[in-house]
Order: sequence, then C-alpha cells, then structure tokens
Amino acid sequence: MKINEGFELRTVCDENVIVAYGRKNIDFSKVISLNDSAAYLWNAVVGKEFTCQELTDLLCKEYDVDAETAQNDAAQMVASWKELGLVSD
Repeated sequence: MKINEGFELRTVCDENVIVAYGRKNIDFSKVISLNDSAAYLWNAVVGKEFTCQELTDLLCKEYDVDAETAQNDAAQMVASWKELGLVSD
C-alpha cells in the first residue's frame, strides 16, 4: 500500500495533523490528528510502498513493544487510514 497523494503531515500547535491539499481532498469537516507513534510511521513510509508487516517491524524497532501488540496496532492504524482515504493498496 501507499499513502495517497494530496496528504501531508504537519505539526500545528505541537499536534501532528494531516493536512489535505488539492480540490478532491478538501474536507473542512474533520481534522486528522496522529499520535507520536502514528506520525513516526507516517514519516517512515511517506512516498514509499509499504506493508502492514513493515509497520509492525518499525514499531518493534522504535518502541518497547512485543510483536503481537505491534501487529495489532499497525493493522488498526492501516484500517483507520484506509477508512479516511489516506492510503490505498
């Protein structure tokens, strides 16, 4: 999968916020905020193809977390990103 064009991670008032640009991505009805670990993963894969397993590996490498927990967290995050239209297969 890959992060879709038209989205950018920015820090606004110490918050990690996904900013949409381009006409098709403009939706002022919601703000997408990422916690620090989600922002870490976003920055690690932006502009690249990636898998859920790669996100799991990144979480295990960066944080003190077991593989099962990391895998569950990565899968939930990917599902959320897909639902929001941020990533596609």
